[in-house]
Amino acid sequence: MSLKKTLTIAGSDASGGAGTHADLKTFQEYGTYGMQALTCIATMDPDQGWKHSVYTIPIDVLKDQLKTAISTGIDALKTGMLPNEEVIQVAAEGIQASGTNNVVIDPVMVCKGEDEVLNPGNVDAMIRYLLPLALVTTPNLFEAGQLAGMKTPKTIDEMKTAAEKIHALGAKNVVIKGGRSLGTEKALDLFFDGNKFYALETDPIATSYNHGAGCTFAASITANLANGLSVKDAVVASKAFVSAAIQHGWKLNQYVGPVMHGAKNVYGAPTVTIQEI
Repeated sequence: MSLKKTLTIAGSDASGGAGTHADLKTFQEYGTYGMQALTCIATMDPDQGWKHSVYTIPIDVLKDQLKTAISTGIDALKTGMLPNEEVIQVAAEGIQASGTNNVVIDPVMVCKGEDEVLNPGNVDAMIRYLLPLALVTTPNLFEAGQLAGMKTPKTIDEMKTAAEKIHALGAKNVVIKGGRSLGTEKALDLFFDGNKFYALETDPIATSYNHGAGCTFAASITANLANGLSVKDAVVASKAFVSAAIQHGWKLNQYVGPVMHGAKNVYGAPTVTIQEI
């Protein structure tokens, strides 16, 4: 038996809901063999209202992790939290060394529950080193605005403009996660393949238990690409996967509630509609 090999280059979430924890759980749900190269460790202090701290892994350790994983032959990979510009550059070098074109860039800029950008220089580094390597990038509205050099999109037309700008920077396909933030009747994400725009919609889910949703979505796309799906099919399937995970999110403690990564395979998934717009 041989499994497709998937790699996440991202941070460890000590609470287990996001980062490489979410990625590896998602990879497992798709029957791929998941590997990780840790870039940092994020901790949360329960004595200070779940305040986040981020500890960067030494760069030589990151390089050795990438060398190990890449030597096995990688079918698809993703990035997540990359705490500084040097880490971003090393991640890009690792991606190029891997030889795979199935590259998903999740341009994480803040920890959930925090509003401070990890490192202001990261945006320029992502644009320079990562977007040209991206088969797919999956920014949320804030991240899309940062990458596109514009204010955070608040309408579908503004999302389209941001997607076009990000595509022009080198990303072959752009998914901007709007969800419920747009105030639309449905939870809407925008997919741009460089030629056409598509709206991906599901019924909104009234929950705050969505920790790890972005990581899970990007990891799902990665696994789907490794398993041979087209980009469009991978994105649509991943919208269903993460919607189920959010629908069955649960309370971990008084501060956070993670998504349930295995929900689709246990309970099924909500219907995703896709239409060109």
